[in-house]
Amino acid sequence: MTNDSSFLRLQARTQRFTLGTPRGFQVSPDGERVLFLRSSSGEDRQHILWRLDLATGTETRLADPAVLLGGGGEQLPPEERARRERSREQGGGVVGNATDAAARVVAFALSGRLFVADAVSGEVRELPTAAGVIDPRPDPTGTHVAYIRDDALRVVGVDGAGDRVLAEPEGPDRACGLAEFVAAEEMGRSRGFWWSPEGDRLLVALTDRRPVRRWHISDPANPEAPPTVVSYPAAGTDNVEVRLAVVGLDGSRVDVDWNNRELPYLVTVHWSAAGPPLIAVQTRDQRRMQVRSVDPDTGATELLAEDVDERWVDIVPGVPAWTSDGRLVRVVPSADANRVVVDGEEVTPPELRVRAVLDVGEDVLFTASAQDPTQVHVYRTGPRVTRLSTTDGVHGAVRGGEVTVLSSWSLDHAGPVVRVLRGDTPVGEVASLAVDPGVTPDVRLLELGERRLRAALLFPTGHVPGSRRLPVLLDPYGGPHAQRVLSSRNAFLGPQWLADQGFAVLIADGRGTPGRGWAWERELAFEPAEVTLTDQVDALQAAAERYPDDLDLSAVAIRGWSYGGYLAALAVLRRPDVFHAAIAGAPVTDWALYDTHYSERYLGHPDENPEAYARNSLIDDAPGLRRPLLIIHGLADDNVVVAHSVRLSAALVAAGRPHALLPLPGVTHMTPQDDEVAENFMTMQVRWLRDALALDTRVPATAGATR
Repeated sequence: MTNDSSFLRLQARTQRFTLGTPRGFQVSPDGERVLFLRSSSGEDRQHILWRLDLATGTETRLADPAVLLGGGGEQLPPEERARRERSREQGGGVVGNATDAAARVVAFALSGRLFVADAVSGEVRELPTAAGVIDPRPDPTGTHVAYIRDDALRVVGVDGAGDRVLAEPEGPDRACGLAEFVAAEEMGRSRGFWWSPEGDRLLVALTDRRPVRRWHISDPANPEAPPTVVSYPAAGTDNVEVRLAVVGLDGSRVDVDWNNRELPYLVTVHWSAAGPPLIAVQTRDQRRMQVRSVDPDTGATELLAEDVDERWVDIVPGVPAWTSDGRLVRVVPSADANRVVVDGEEVTPPELRVRAVLDVGEDVLFTASAQDPTQVHVYRTGPRVTRLSTTDGVHGAVRGGEVTVLSSWSLDHAGPVVRVLRGDTPVGEVASLAVDPGVTPDVRLLELGERRLRAALLFPTGHVPGSRRLPVLLDPYGGPHAQRVLSSRNAFLGPQWLADQGFAVLIADGRGTPGRGWAWERELAFEPAEVTLTDQVDALQAAAERYPDDLDLSAVAIRGWSYGGYLAALAVLRRPDVFHAAIAGAPVTDWALYDTHYSERYLGHPDENPEAYARNSLIDDAPGLRRPLLIIHGLADDNVVVAHSVRLSAALVAAGRPHALLPLPGVTHMTPQDDEVAENFMTMQVRWLRDALALDTRVPATAGATR
C-alpha cells in the first residue's frame, strides 16, 4: 500500500477534479455571447457566472459571489439545500441560473438573496426581496422574475418593483412551484413552474405532502438537536399529490385537468412559442405515459400521444417538445433502440440509441450511443443525421441559434475540452481551469463473457502483465441509471488510486445499466439482485480467463455506494464462494424502504408483488454471512436512509454474524468532502480490505502457480 495520500486530498479539494471546469452553458440566440459557470480555479468551490464574447473571445466575470456577498459565507435556505442534495450539487456560489429568451437578463440566488445580471452591460444588482429565495427564473421577455419563497410562488419586476405572491399554498405541507422528492430524485424534474412565451402567465405545480408518511432523521452525534422531519414516499405508500394551474400576472388562475388520479406522476412540462403547453404524465406503475397539450385558457388537456410498455416507459430528458414549425418531438423505443420521432416519423436510425434530446428548433440536437456504449456522441437531425462530436469520448452540447457549445471528455486528457461552433465552424473555446490530477489511469476497456459486458480493468502503475497475480477489487455501481464504464479519463482517476494500493480493480456495467438498448435495461425487472450479481460474477470470471496470470481469484473483494453498496453486500451474502470481503456504502437493504418511483418500477407494487421484494431484500440473507462485511452509512442521508443499514446490522447481530457498521455523523448520501476526512475515509477502507483479505500475511501469488 502506497503512503502517498496527496491524490486523495487533491481529489476531495477539487471535488473529483471537476472544480474549474466550465458548465451550465447558455447561448444567446443572436450568437453573440455564451454564458457559463466556472470557479476561479480548480480548488475554489465558489462558482462564478461568466460571459464569453464570441466576437472578441474575451471572458468576463458577470457575477462573483465573493464580491456580491462581501466575502461572507453562504447561508442556504433548507429548500435549496434539499434541491442541491437531489442534484448531488457539491459546489457553492452561482450553481444555477436562468435567463430570458434573449439570454440577456440572468437571475440567480446567493444565500437566499435574489440577484439579476445584465449579460450585455455587465450590471448586477440585488432585488429587494425578503431572504429565502430559491430557483429564480426571468420570464422570456425579461421584464419579471418568478421565484419561490416559503413554499409560495412570487414575482418581482427586474427593476425590483411589484414584489408579490402569485400562488401560495392553501395550508401546511403544501407548496407552489417546487418539485416533489420523487420528481427531483428519480424523474429528472428539478423545477415546478414554467413561464409562458409571452411572459404573462405561468404553469405552476401545486403539491400536497399531507398524504405522505413522515420519517424522522436524527443526528445521534448531537442529541440536543431535534430530528429532521421528511415526507418520504416509501414503496407502496402514498405519494405527494401533484396538480397544475395556469397562473396569470393579473392574479387569474385556471386549474389544469389531466386526470391526475389515473396518471399521478407529472414527468415534465414544455411551453414554447411553437405550440400549446405540453405535459408528460405517467401512471403509478409507469407502464403508460401520455403526452397531452394544455389549453391555458380553459385548463382542458388533449391526448397527443401515448406510450405503453409491459415493464415501464422510459423517461428521456428533453422531450416532449415542439419544433419551431410546430411538430411534436418524442423519443420512443423501436428495434431495441430509443429513437427520435417527429410527428410520428422516426428520424434517427436503429443503430443509434438515443440518450437525451438537448435542443429542439428546426431540427433536433441529441446525444446517442452507437455500437460502443462507452462513447456518447452529439448528433443533429436534418435531411440526414449528422454527428457533431468528432473524437472518441463522452460529449454533450448546448445550442442557441446557430451556435453550439460542445463539451468533450475522453481517455486522452483529464477534464473537458469545450469548443464553440457556429454551424460546423469552430469560433472559440472555453478554458478549463481544473487541476491536473497527476494520474494517468492504466485502463483496459473490455468486453467480457457471452453478454459482452462492458468493463474496465486497472492494474497498479508499473505492473508488468503476467509478473504476479493481484488481489481483485470490484468497484461497481452496477444498477439502473448510472454507467461507470465510459471513454473518459476522469471516470478512472479514483479507481487507479485504488489499483495503486496493490489491487487489480474491475468495474463492470451489467444488465440494467444505460446505453445498451431497451431490452438490456429491462432484463432486471423483478430480479435486480439475481441479474446484477450474476453479471458481476460473470465479468470477474471472464476477466480472470483473459488475464489468468494477473488476477488472483482466491482474494476477491467488492466495494460500492448506493446501488453499488447493495451489490457489495449482496455479493458476500449470496456468493461467498466468489467474494471474500465487501464494503457496502449507503446500501439499499430492503426495497420496501426505498421510494415509490424507483422501487415500483423494477419490483412492482409491494402489495401486488411481495415475493419480488422478499427475493431482492438482504435482510433474510443475514444468517448466511460468512465473509467480512463493512457497512458504511451517512446518518443524515434522506435518500437511502440509515434504517437500511441499521436493519441489516440488527439482523446480522440476531443471527450471530460478525460484521462492522460505520456511521458517518452529518453525512448525507454524498460521501465526505472535507480534505482530511475524505483522505482518511479512503485509506481506512483500503486498510480494512487488506486486513479482511489477510494481504499483509499472504504469500504473493506468482504467475503460473497453481490456483
